[in-house]
Amino acid sequence: MVDHLSVATPPQTSSLTGLEFKEVSLSYSASGQSMSVIDRVSFTVDQSQFISLVGPSGCGKTSLLRMISGLNPVVEGQVSFRGEAITKPLRNAGIAFQNPVLLPWRTTLENVLLPLEIVPAHKRRLKTQRPEYLAAAEELLTTVGLKDFQHHYPWQLSGGMKQRASLCRALIHQPELLLLDEPFAALDAFTREEMWELLQRLWERTQCTSVLVTHDLREAIFLSDTVYVMGPRPSQLVYTLAVDLPRPRTLDMCFTENFHQMYSHLRQHIQRQ
Repeated sequence: MVDHLSVATPPQTSSLTGLEFKEVSLSYSASGQSMSVIDRVSFTVDQSQFISLVGPSGCGKTSLLRMISGLNPVVEGQVSFRGEAITKPLRNAGIAFQNPVLLPWRTTLENVLLPLEIVPAHKRRLKTQRPEYLAAAEELLTTVGLKDFQHHYPWQLSGGMKQRASLCRALIHQPELLLLDEPFAALDAFTREEMWELLQRLWERTQCTSVLVTHDLREAIFLSDTVYVMGPRPSQLVYTLAVDLPRPRTLDMCFTENFHQMYSHLRQHIQRQ
């Protein structure tokens, strides 16, 4: 087994700040008029930290996530990771969306392996080290309870199973950044809470810097070290909540007084457009 394929060993971290936003703004032009969406947003995320972005619809949360990924260029201000400005799509990022977007002609295992066929560092080694990569993918699928479904096709999986496969796909190439855009919003409440616990276990094993965009305040508190609240357009950061719950977290913590107080503080700072 090749060491760099093990999903059980967290990557080494340095003293550099993981992720940094400096005076980031975003405007759109519509019908000849300029509309300001984000106004001078600045914050930092330490390496291996899990943070959430919450706020009203249309406040620019997903736009910030796309800037981190490099899919959307930063026009005003700067977004950097490990001290380097993000100016193009990152190769060391894993992304999971609300819609898992699994390729219907590929099995669960084949969908999980897809990033290894795209990320150059892994693509070059995939043919010669395929058994090791397969073992890593199977280990991830076993971790999320899909060991017996690795040869099933997406149409044979439930919504929760598809999202588990999506998380495995986002993590198979051991990204330094994990970006999550409302990945559990389409799931029922019971399955969603199961996914919180699952994501927590995966994050604790990989220790990758993680950014979650969500409308679910309970989800944000349960998973995060820090929750950032964005205000209505033109959006700025209006509140920062440091979550002091011990890890690993359990669903029972959602019923504690401390959890309810944090939830209440977030609710008070959420403003509608």
